[in-house]
Amino acid sequence: MEEKVKKAIEKIRPMLQGDGGDIEFVSVEGGVVKVKLKGACSGCPMSQMTIKGAVEKTIKKEVPEVERVESV
Repeated sequence: MEEKVKKAIEKIRPMLQGDGGDIEFVSVEGGVVKVKLKGACSGCPMSQMTIKGAVEKTIKKEVPEVERVESV
């Protein structure tokens, strides 16, 4: 499952890098994926929307067994 999640994150990365940010995979525990937003994304007031909207949606589409995505 970890490899599938990492592949899904690679699909999201260009969008975040285009805005001066990035995303780092931290871990997967059960059905919970933990990621860290970096660069411009780390302090952005819209970061929670990015996690839930773009990141979680994309990861869950690619890896249906994922329940949620959390930022750490």
